[in-house]
Amino acid sequence: MRDAAPGRRAGPVALALALAVSLGGVGVGLGAGCAKAPGPVSLSPAWPEASGDYDAVTRAWTRSAILRGPYQQALELHATFRSPAWRAAHAGREARIRGLAGAARDQRLAEGRAGAEGDYEVVLVVTTYDRSENDLHRGERSVWRVALVDDAGVETAPTSIVRDRRPIEVLRAELPEVGDFATVYVATFPRAAAVLRDGARRMALRMWGARGGVELVWNGA
Repeated sequence: MRDAAPGRRAGPVALALALAVSLGGVGVGLGAGCAKAPGPVSLSPAWPEASGDYDAVTRAWTRSAILRGPYQQALELHATFRSPAWRAAHAGREARIRGLAGAARDQRLAEGRAGAEGDYEVVLVVTTYDRSENDLHRGERSVWRVALVDDAGVETAPTSIVRDRRPIEVLRAELPEVGDFATVYVATFPRAAAVLRDGARRMALRMWGARGGVELVWNGA
């Protein structure tokens, strides 16, 4: 999927929100007034010394936003970045569920670390007012475009966006944001985007279309 030319420079958050307003939609970050906003996270690519609590780490690496149109909510988006910390916590959770110990547990953690060293993955939980517009799996025929943005404002397009077709019970166990009308996708971005690096101040994910756009931001610790 080619949503934006890799290496294309774009403006800061204000530019994305200006785009949303100009197209008739307003992107609103979730959390203000109803829950504590996510704090900064480490944008280092280093593997953590220990796996953290899965639920706490997932909350730390999840960002959410709503796009409101003139008459209704057009889009609700939750994005979880599969950082090294998230992959370590996920591997540790799976090892506990499966009862793995010793070499078997070490092997599962090694698999998680190998995943962290590959291309970036972002899980997208998407709900749209018009269900026909929940179509990120259609590639360039989708009504939406997605880009990962580094702290210099350079956009990188995903190499693929695919549906996560696991059973809904499995998805909800990992992603509490999955509602009755949500579709879960996994967006893959090339490692060359380099959004995780020592000294990085922020990274973002943008999603936009004819109804407007939203920008989700992870600030560096």
